[in-house]
Amino acid sequence: MTRTYTLKRRAERKAETRQKIVETAVDLHSTVGPARTSLSMIAERAGVQRHTVYAHFPDERSLFLACSGLAMERDPPPDAEPWRKIGDRRERLGTGLRALYDWYARNEGQAACVLRDAEHHALTREVTELRLGPYFAGYAEVLGQGLSARSRAMLKLALSFHTWRTLARDAGMTTGDAAEAMGEAVTSAA
Repeated sequence: MTRTYTLKRRAERKAETRQKIVETAVDLHSTVGPARTSLSMIAERAGVQRHTVYAHFPDERSLFLACSGLAMERDPPPDAEPWRKIGDRRERLGTGLRALYDWYARNEGQAACVLRDAEHHALTREVTELRLGPYFAGYAEVLGQGLSARSRAMLKLALSFHTWRTLARDAGMTTGDAAEAMGEAVTSAA
C-alpha cells in the first residue's frame, strides 16, 4: 500500500514540476520572447536544474509545443465557424474582426513577442504557423467570402496583429472602432 502511494505522489510531483516549467516558459515567451528565452532562464525561474528541464523536454521543440499548447488552452483564438451563419457581409466582417481584436488585446504581450521572434527564429515561426495557421486560414475563408481580390488583400491587412496594435495602441481606437474602420476599408476596397 505504501509503495503505491509513493509512486502516485512521485508521479504527481513530476507532473507539477513539468507544469511549472511550461508555465515559466510561457511567462518568459510573453515577456522576453521565445528566441531570447534560454533553458537556463527557464530552469532558474522555475526553481529547477537544467537537467530537470531536459528530463521533461528532450528538445526545444517539445518545450515550445507544450508552451504554445498551454497558451492556446488558456485563451484560444476565436472560432470563425459561427461567423459563417451571419448573412450580411459587413456584419460578419465586423463580428469577426471584433472577436479577433479582443483576443489580440487580451494576448498583446505574448503576441508581440512571439510574432516578432517568428520573423527571424525558425522554431518560433514553425510553431506559430502550426498553432495559428489553421485559425487564420479559417478567418480568411469565412470573412473573405465573396470579396474581390483587392478586398481580400485588405482583409489580410485587417487580420494582422500589427494593424490592430497600430489602431488600438498608437491611434487610441477602441476595439469596436478599429474593427469597424478596418471592416469599412475591406469592403470599400472593391
